[in-house]
Amino acid sequence: MVPSAHQSEVGPTVRGREVGARLRQLRCGLDLTTEAVAGKLLCSATKILRIETGARRASLRDVQDLCGIYGISKQETEDLMRLASQAREPSWWTHYEDLRLSPYIGMEQDAVAITVFSMYWVPALLQTEDYARAMITGIARKIEPSVLKQRIEARLRRQDLLNRDKPPRYRALLDEAVLHRKVGGSSVMAEQLDKILWLAQDEKATVQVIPFEAGAHASTDSNFEFLEFGDPALRDIVFVEGLYSNQYQEKEAELERYREAIEYLRDESMSPKDSLTLIADIRNTYAT
Repeated sequence: MVPSAHQSEVGPTVRGREVGARLRQLRCGLDLTTEAVAGKLLCSATKILRIETGARRASLRDVQDLCGIYGISKQETEDLMRLASQAREPSWWTHYEDLRLSPYIGMEQDAVAITVFSMYWVPALLQTEDYARAMITGIARKIEPSVLKQRIEARLRRQDLLNRDKPPRYRALLDEAVLHRKVGGSSVMAEQLDKILWLAQDEKATVQVIPFEAGAHASTDSNFEFLEFGDPALRDIVFVEGLYSNQYQEKEAELERYREAIEYLRDESMSPKDSLTLIADIRNTYAT
């Protein structure tokens, strides 16, 4: 089987999810439970589930053994093992020892559309270096200087995807509070809002503000990111970053609930044009 155009463009994290999705389809096609397959491999059912969801990278031996259990052809086995091998290739973010966002960064890099909602801070892909530094040190007061340096470098490097020839469609839905919270001081905020305005005017991002006057709105999560991959073989995913741990939600019921919330948030937001006018007005209050 010749790899599709999609396969030739995606990175290792999404390849790993694709391997898992195809293995899950094969298992379900035979009406086998994860427990039954685990019994044949002498491993836990949790391991099988983690491989299928992409939470664990499948080894070549795992793929070979699973293909044997499922009785698929030699050619399809070789195709899956090739994908599994590519899924294990190192990516740029693996060189940063402290990052807590793997495998999220890999999925972010391969998404075709990203919708972000935030109540309290500017989303990572829109941040300036000084704003990122102030946010990270505000949350992690005891952070080591070397770790802080790595986190800032990685955050800024993630932003390169907005400058690609074919960048993802990026939309940020911001509560108005984000614009008023003085992270790092007035000069940092002025520079940060300038960057948001520039990215929006350059059509690298669509930014909409949910004004205070909108009152209660549709999201009870203080922040989330909805990633779309444009491939029916790969489910979209919602990522919620937490103080101690992160959540990945990809069940269809969960995704549908977040799609609904995004629609409501868009309805409650100002238009992109009016949002930029408001951002510019608030930016002027930070002028030094």
